[in-house]
Amino acid sequence: MTVWKQPYWKTKSLHEMTVSEWESLCCGCGICCLHRFREGKSGKTRFTAVACRHLDLETCRCRIYANRFQFERDCKKISPENILKSKWLPKTCGYRTVAEGRDLGGWHPLISGNPDSVHQAGISIRNKEIISGADTVAGDVLKYLLIQPAWLSRSEA
Repeated sequence: MTVWKQPYWKTKSLHEMTVSEWESLCCGCGICCLHRFREGKSGKTRFTAVACRHLDLETCRCRIYANRFQFERDCKKISPENILKSKWLPKTCGYRTVAEGRDLGGWHPLISGNPDSVHQAGISIRNKEIISGADTVAGDVLKYLLIQPAWLSRSEA
């Protein structure tokens, strides 16, 4: 009789995961690295088409990941302690998905075994009309407000 072993994200609590296991829940979409703001009246998070200046727009990975909090004051640490309070993260976010008890999508690299599957599924910011924050002036960010593009709608809360 074959016994199938359940993946760690189904058998461990978020706090039981190793740092490596926790980090592997990130699908690499890059959406969390888009500049965003909270609307005053509604409190809704609005995304812009401007990514953090440290995000590589091709790989959707941070160029300074290990030191990101030293150089980018707006970078938010996503942790088991704050994940359920981080409703601005897209529904497709691996951290949020697991924290909410949902299954990872078939396009998630942990399921597909392919780190490009998130991009192939169109869920990442790769090949979208996104610009680097290094190319903008801080006050100009709101000029790039995203008005609910289809690719973000699929992944947004």
